Amino acid sequence: MLNGRTPTTLLNTQAESAQRLARSALAIVDTLNAQPMYHSPAIRAVYARVRQLAHLASDSADYLLDAVDLLDDTRAGLPVELGDGFLAVVTEQEARRGAGQCFTLVASLTALGAEDALATANLFVAERRHRGFVPEYQPPALSPTQDATLRAVARGDVAITSGKPYLRSEDLRVSISTIRALESRGLVMREDCPDDWFRDERVHLTAAGRRDLAAASFARPRSTAPAATLPPARPAATAARAAVR
Repeated sequence: MLNGRTPTTLLNTQAESAQRLARSALAIVDTLNAQPMYHSPAIRAVYARVRQLAHLASDSADYLLDAVDLLDDTRAGLPVELGDGFLAVVTEQEARRGAGQCFTLVASLTALGAEDALATANLFVAERRHRGFVPEYQPPALSPTQDATLRAVARGDVAITSGKPYLRSEDLRVSISTIRALESRGLVMREDCPDDWFRDERVHLTAAGRRDLAAASFARPRSTAPAATLPPARPAATAARAAVR
């Protein structure tokens, strides 16, 4: 139990988040398809990166649901498939180990998701501006510190613990006053982290924050397209359970 929540509850919550991310990525593809634009190499790279994100998120959700099934079946005393059609009843400790390995795999699949999404958005805006499509909306200017903080939040690098910023990278310097200033402009928001022992709140971009970041700070110099990395082939759903043997 973690803060009164079972492992299966936590895994289901994470799976739902991954499914929402996959749907959001596919919705972005639909939005791109509705835009009349030249499919330059940069735009094709944007499509590839967004579709890759959808696949990675969908695979992650599947792995998390595999872990839920493994824990639920073990708790019910049912045999689980360990691969190659082999069925066995496993101990709770073995099931937790298998579920943990699923979670570790998901963490590796999504580790660069936020950073890559930021680079892809930058690439899209840069290419559209290069083609003469400048956003009509021009938000109030961001200071260099606010711009850097907004980008860090977009990468998922900023959380709050004990009232102070908690940063994933030692190279970052973010003050609580800057976060509050961005909050006052409606660009970021905090979300409680009841399942995290080390962070009290996560900091997210709001819809206005995403809009302002794209309109005001993206595409200063034209960036190079990020190299496409194909998602790993997802093995059979039962493969993740083989670790419990």
